[in-house]
Amino acid sequence: MPLSIFDLYKVGVGPSSSHTVGPMVAANRFLDTLKEQQLIDQVANVKVALYGSLAMTGVGHATDVATMVGLLGEAPSSVDPDMIPQYIREIEQQGMLNLAGSHPVPFIKSEHLPFHFGESLPKHPNGMRFFAYDTAGVILLDAIYYSVGGGFVLSDAEIDMQSAKAEPSVKLPYHFDNGEQLLELCESNNMSIAELVLKNELAFHDQDTLVAKLRQIWGVMDACIKRGCSETGNLPGGLDLKRRAPVLYQELQNHPEAALKDQLTVMDWVNLFAIAVNEENAAGGRVVTAPTNGAAGVIPAVLAYYDRFVSGSSEQGIFDFLATSAAIGMLYKKNASISAAEVGCQGEIGVACSMAAGALCAVMGGTVSQVENAAEIGMEHNLGLTCDPIAGLVQVPCIERNTMGAVKAINAARLALRGDGMHHVSLDSVIETMRQTGLDMQDKYKETSQGGLAVNVVAC
Repeated sequence: MPLSIFDLYKVGVGPSSSHTVGPMVAANRFLDTLKEQQLIDQVANVKVALYGSLAMTGVGHATDVATMVGLLGEAPSSVDPDMIPQYIREIEQQGMLNLAGSHPVPFIKSEHLPFHFGESLPKHPNGMRFFAYDTAGVILLDAIYYSVGGGFVLSDAEIDMQSAKAEPSVKLPYHFDNGEQLLELCESNNMSIAELVLKNELAFHDQDTLVAKLRQIWGVMDACIKRGCSETGNLPGGLDLKRRAPVLYQELQNHPEAALKDQLTVMDWVNLFAIAVNEENAAGGRVVTAPTNGAAGVIPAVLAYYDRFVSGSSEQGIFDFLATSAAIGMLYKKNASISAAEVGCQGEIGVACSMAAGALCAVMGGTVSQVENAAEIGMEHNLGLTCDPIAGLVQVPCIERNTMGAVKAINAARLALRGDGMHHVSLDSVIETMRQTGLDMQDKYKETSQGGLAVNVVAC
């Protein structure tokens, strides 16, 4: 399936792309099918069963909330995050849910949204099954969806089609399936990765739409940083973590002369950018999936570093950054995974770090070979990274982990820029290694909160 930049970068809400955005999208698709089959008016009852990782960490990741909001007809890209608590209160108080916003059906969470702990559907760890019933209890629609990471959702049939590598519906002028092909295309056509990807993007959108969408993605990222720097209080979920970004922001603002004494003060700014985004994500705010919500702070932090601290930064540079990073993300999506439920956090922070490293290298003047080297370095030193969120919340270790991914990406880009592009391990090799490592990883380290910090640190 041909991928767009905006498949990797989606506007949504926190705290998780696979556990929040994905279930909301799945619920929207369920409603769309009911409407297409003209069944909405016949629905007397609905049930949504959650399986695998969606069940194990669903409460901490707001999977239940996202599913209910999705059944209301609200979409991740347009829902007002500040209205979500009110929607849920109304459902709980009334014991009713307005399906698609206008068709009331009974809804008691414990009855209509069961969590099947320890059970998985066969084709992916993030599975959910939707049922619609008529007044006689006859099933009108039975639909299975899989949230496969980064907000991507596939139906039961689509996941089979993907495995069968069906004929693509969109023809790209420069098709690539791996890093080697991407580099060859760039070299043979004398183009940068960004130029190639932006030309491919015109198969999906016209030029004006493309520019507008790129501006929107950076605008949402930048707004998320700014909001994260101003919001105060504790994060929801029970760990009672105090937001750190506002205090750190004030310290850096109040002591600008610190940079004259400590050249690493810029690292404090990068840390701030990442923390601000991921605290917003943890609070259920508006974020860009990049390529996931759990890793949503890495790319905005590195892009903000480019925008604010790199001499000669420009809007075109921001567009090139997004295009280059998306190309790298496409390679992981096609050949491994960006789902922590499949491969652990190496598929989220590791991939985001790799994407950001290659993109920063590109906009700082790196050759195509140096960009590939930077992306490879970014992943090579995240191999084996587990996903073990305490209490199933995208907070510890997730928020700080984004700062580490961002700083590591900057260092990877600088290492690559100091080289000549020649390196021993290819990006394709490290992607395949990441995939194999994910297969070998025990399930308790794949977003289940059954291992690692999740069991060795008291949650309250």
